[in-house]
Amino acid sequence: MLYYLAEWIKNAFNPPGFGVFQYITFRSAASAISALLISFIFGPVIIKILKRKQIGEQSKIELNGVGNHNLKAGTPTMGGLIVLLSVLLPTLFWANILNIYVILILLSTAWLGSVGLLDDYLKVVKKYQKGLIGKWKIVGQISIGLIIGCTIYFFPDLFSDDFDKFKTLTTVPFEKMINFDFGIFYIPVVIFIITATSNAVNLTDGLDGLAIGTVGIVALALALITYITGNSVFASYLNIIHLKGSAELTIFCSALVGASLGFLWFNSYPAQVFMGDTGSLALGGAIGVLCILIKKEFLLPILGGIFFAETLSVIIQVSYFKYTKKRYGEGRRLFKMSPIHHHFEKSGWHESKIVTRFYIIAVILAIITMTTFKVR
Repeated sequence: MLYYLAEWIKNAFNPPGFGVFQYITFRSAASAISALLISFIFGPVIIKILKRKQIGEQSKIELNGVGNHNLKAGTPTMGGLIVLLSVLLPTLFWANILNIYVILILLSTAWLGSVGLLDDYLKVVKKYQKGLIGKWKIVGQISIGLIIGCTIYFFPDLFSDDFDKFKTLTTVPFEKMINFDFGIFYIPVVIFIITATSNAVNLTDGLDGLAIGTVGIVALALALITYITGNSVFASYLNIIHLKGSAELTIFCSALVGASLGFLWFNSYPAQVFMGDTGSLALGGAIGVLCILIKKEFLLPILGGIFFAETLSVIIQVSYFKYTKKRYGEGRRLFKMSPIHHHFEKSGWHESKIVTRFYIIAVILAIITMTTFKVR
């Protein structure tokens, strides 16, 4: 909105300095700062409301049986509202809201945030033990995946005149001359990626600051990648797919960085508030949608390596348990507990040490991701 207001003022009065609003870099910085300020201003208010309404986390000792999670009982949850507010508002303020990339990322974030909010509401307010039934949560994830996939596949002209030739392609890491084509399987792939990433971040959100800090690191890398993808000079130099208009996503990514830092202020150990499914499903889905929109789907296992490892640990644990139960009559476990961050907790690591080391790994993975554009 501010983007159009500044454009109107510039065209009507041509005051000096208003041309800066046309620059992605300026608006991205403004978006990040706005997100941080919104978090700091509205965060304490939302936390106070959640406490007053007694919207608190259940005793986690029953759920995890590790660490000091029993001490976290009653800590407000649904704090993802702070993140959503801090991401969506700056994007609306500073981005070109008629840009199809911006429309789709805002829609998917709000959509999955609503699914998570309903799940949290049923769980902590209505006291339904399992919250939103799993199949309905999946329906919500599949639905937005279907919308994103169909929009890209059937309406490429909404993006740019030449988008049709890129619509089912994706960049192959470390490979300069080949772009992989998903072809007729593109829409199912989109649905799978969005569902997988939203659930992966949800699984990672088990320690104070772990999910939101990792999301912030991933978002910073994606801010650089979206800017490069939307810049014809940089895209040509690095020999990656150039997508006109996609640089506007940099503003969303910058807001996500600011929102992550802002929420981490309240969510770092010991947490004053938990993100809940309201935040984790939305942020995970947003990361997946960003990679889909800029044709970097194959980068997700590298850039989102922490989320990938967390999900893989659960799959391995469950599969091995079922296999050994069927073969030996008794289920066995490879990890002391899954997701894998709980394995380290049961191994005696302090929560803060696990989170810090996962951050370090996330930074390393982000650096490796950026090198894939040059080492090709």
